[in-house]
Amino acid sequence: MAAAADQVIAESKRRDGAALVCASGISPSGPVHLGNLREIMVPHFVADELRRRGLECRHVLSWDDYDRLRKVPAGVPSNFAEHIGRPLTAVPDPCGEHESWAEHFKAPLRAALAKLGVEVDEISQTQMYTSGAYREQIVHAMRHRQQIDGVLGRYRTKKAAVDAEVEQDDEDLAAASAGSYYPYRPYCEVCGRDSTTVVSFDDASTQMQYRCECGHEGGFALSETDGGKLVWKVDWPMRWAFEGVTFEAGGVDHSSPGSSFTVGSQVVREIFDGLPPSYLGYSFVGISGMAKMSSSKGGVPTPIDILEVVEPAVLRWLYNRRQPRQSFSIALDAEILRLYDEWDALGRKVEGATATELEVAVRARSLGPAAGPLPSTPRPLPFRTLASVADVAAGDPEQTLRILRDFTVGEPLASLDEAQPRLDRAQAWVSTYVPAEERTQVRAEPDRERLEQLSPVKREALKLLLDGLDENWSLDGLTALVYGVPKIQAGLPLDAPASPELKVAQRELFVLLYELLVGRDTGPRLPTLLLALGADRIRSLLTVA
Repeated sequence: MAAAADQVIAESKRRDGAALVCASGISPSGPVHLGNLREIMVPHFVADELRRRGLECRHVLSWDDYDRLRKVPAGVPSNFAEHIGRPLTAVPDPCGEHESWAEHFKAPLRAALAKLGVEVDEISQTQMYTSGAYREQIVHAMRHRQQIDGVLGRYRTKKAAVDAEVEQDDEDLAAASAGSYYPYRPYCEVCGRDSTTVVSFDDASTQMQYRCECGHEGGFALSETDGGKLVWKVDWPMRWAFEGVTFEAGGVDHSSPGSSFTVGSQVVREIFDGLPPSYLGYSFVGISGMAKMSSSKGGVPTPIDILEVVEPAVLRWLYNRRQPRQSFSIALDAEILRLYDEWDALGRKVEGATATELEVAVRARSLGPAAGPLPSTPRPLPFRTLASVADVAAGDPEQTLRILRDFTVGEPLASLDEAQPRLDRAQAWVSTYVPAEERTQVRAEPDRERLEQLSPVKREALKLLLDGLDENWSLDGLTALVYGVPKIQAGLPLDAPASPELKVAQRELFVLLYELLVGRDTGPRLPTLLLALGADRIRSLLTVA
């Protein structure tokens, strides 16, 4: 983000030292998903870089809560369709917990941002529009409607390639449907919806007349009364000028030639006597195995959901380690184990002074904002280890502590608090994202029939394993033991390379152990499983009578 910060500083200088303002905009029309989060994280990291340089920077988050409800997301009662067209702040909370639909979807994002160390100045567009803050800008836009229509006409198409742009283009085209273009749409004073068409506007008195699909006809003076909003492609550049925005990011649907940013850049210059911000387009964020996220379809994991299983620093790292134009996916399947492994490996590189300058900077920004690091786990044991233990121990704290003490190198854990909050994340991942059929169910009793039918070679393998438990009771020791038993049986030294025949023998032993311990042919890493079970329980399940 250093290059982006340099551009923002240059933009400020072009404006005679204007304040540094990074902006994000979110519509709380439904669950705010991980793609929406990038709208906040990109400006956050730019603002954070500026602050690390000792500069003051404001990061504003505009809640587009005065937007209309376009559709009812999956999982919401169908009778909410009656509110389509009304401002999000005028629609009731579908769960009855908050004062409005908008607040219902704002709350979990606020909680996630707090955990991520993202500080923003929130701006409610409902409050701005209904308080009259934009009256002057609205009247100015209406008086310059022909110029705006001319700018939009250079880029306007009847069919856009991107869904979000289609909605916005439709909105702008609807504003011109009466034959004259008006960049403003009132909310009906009777039905409360924006199913309205402006039919006239008087430049001198600012009196505006409209008609609504509900049958109502009304009007008011825009210089005196508030009850509507500018259309999107005029509203966005108006806010750039109003807030003095020097940096903003936007999705690829807003960033292509002829899209919202291109149009807005012309509108802000020609109509509002302002300048467009320094800008970065960003690509989508997905979840492994899911198509492009859409908050209107429901069932999409939100940032607060992800933070149940991913530590804040790791989630910051996912958004921080790639260029904004690079898309990426967040894995909630077994790939999450590799994610944590990579994060821990980066930490070891930094501590061992083998990391590059860029890697050091990325990790520092991931650990927390300029104000200071986020809370972290005192003893960050490997996530895959914690997940295996959580799986086997099934949430029993005493059993969990016993097992983790065996895993700990050096001073043993004094309490589970030293493994928190990562341990909670691992337990949540196992219980939420690991299918029930894949969780480990350790046998309560030995499979005596199977044990009695074992061949002499397999009996010998189990005896060699059990005889070596005490001497090799550590993660590394048990790893060497389970791989070494087939070597001993073949008359090979323990450091013998793994030939194809030896790999087959090792795999056969692993399958046998899994079947005798957990009743299936696979499971957690075998050394981890053995440590988790404890020597006494292993002997009870594997001893041949």
